[in-house]
This record gives sequence, structure tokens and C-alpha cells, in this order.
Amino acid sequence: MAVDLDKPQGVEIPGPEGLAAPVIISADTRRPNRLPPGQSRTRKWPVLDAFGPPALDPAQWQLVVGGLVARPAEWTRPEFERLPRTEVFADFHCVTRWSRLGNLWEGVSTRELVRRAGGLRQEASHVLAYGYDSGWTTNLALEDFLAEDALVALLHDGEPIPFEHGGPARLIIPRLYGWKSAKWLARIEFLAGGKAGFWERNGYHMHGDPWKEERFAW
Repeated sequence: MAVDLDKPQGVEIPGPEGLAAPVIISADTRRPNRLPPGQSRTRKWPVLDAFGPPALDPAQWQLVVGGLVARPAEWTRPEFERLPRTEVFADFHCVTRWSRLGNLWEGVSTRELVRRAGGLRQEASHVLAYGYDSGWTTNLALEDFLAEDALVALLHDGEPIPFEHGGPARLIIPRLYGWKSAKWLARIEFLAGGKAGFWERNGYHMHGDPWKEERFAW
């Protein structure tokens, strides 16, 4: 079956009106102006990544959670897909200056993953997310990783996330630039301090708030 990777939107910007609980509405979608400084809206869904898609059989995907947790956990794809789901309506802002407004994600909340790992040890303050693509990583503060609207997404606008867009499962952190939403998520490691990931080591900001234009370390 052919997959439209662009998934073009209509002219009208999708809004949260009409969505009801239990859908989580990302706070930024309620702003009068939903475009952060320096961003332009795209009605498509561009494909961007550091190395290209990994050599991964989607059926063999699995997720590992470790580091400063009470008990490390891991799930195969069938096991993960059986976990409780949440839906999040959010905007997506790429550091390359495009924004796709009004996305409906479905997957497993990051808070649920922590709960199933028995909670965090007291010293945990950051997360390093690992992708299947050539050891790719990204750094996240715990506050951002555990935001209400943060999840490991399986569906986008009601359809499985295409492999080129990070499927079968990718991290979604709506409050930060898109490089923090790790594609082809493989592992989540909880740490006692920040540790630069791939783009952070190459000059990108350790935090990445689009509303503050935290694009680069300088």
C-alpha cells in the first residue's frame, strides 16, 4: 500500500476545538499565534534525519528503559502496543524553521513508561534517548520528558507512523524542537545530569525551546 509521507493538510490550521478528554491538548496549540519566532507553517510533513532510516526490521523493534529507574524494563513491539494508550493534540516545530501545526499523536505516555519501570531514583534529572539510526542520541531534561503531552507515539493522525518518519515508534516532546523527538526510538536512559547527544555535540542547544529560539549552543 502506498504511503503519503507528506500527508498534506488543508489551508485551515487544525485547532483543538471539538476535541474532548481523554485527548491531551498541548498548551501551545491554544496560543493566539502558534508559530514560534523564525518559524513558517508547512502543510506537508517533511522527512528529515541525520543518517537516513536505520537497518531495522519494524517487526523486531523493541524499547528498553534503564538507568536511574527502580527496575529496568523492556518491551517487544507486540508487548508495547498492548500498553495503555494516550492521545495528544500538538504542534511540531523543526529547528530548520518549519512547523506542522495540529497533529494528533497516539501512543504510550512517558509517565506510563516510568510507572512501569517502578519509578525513578531520586538523583534522576535528565534523559538520554537513543535511536536505532547509527547510535543517534538526544538529551532531555526530566521536566520536559515527563510533560503531560510527552509520549512514545505509534500513530499520527490516526495512521501508523511511516518508517521514514521514525516508525514504528518515535518519541514526541511537543514543547521542544523536533530533533528532541527521537525517531526510531530504541532506548531511554535516565541520568543524574545532562549528557549531550548527537546534535548537541554538534552545536545545537542542550534545551531546545522553540519559543526562546534555543537552536544553537551559542
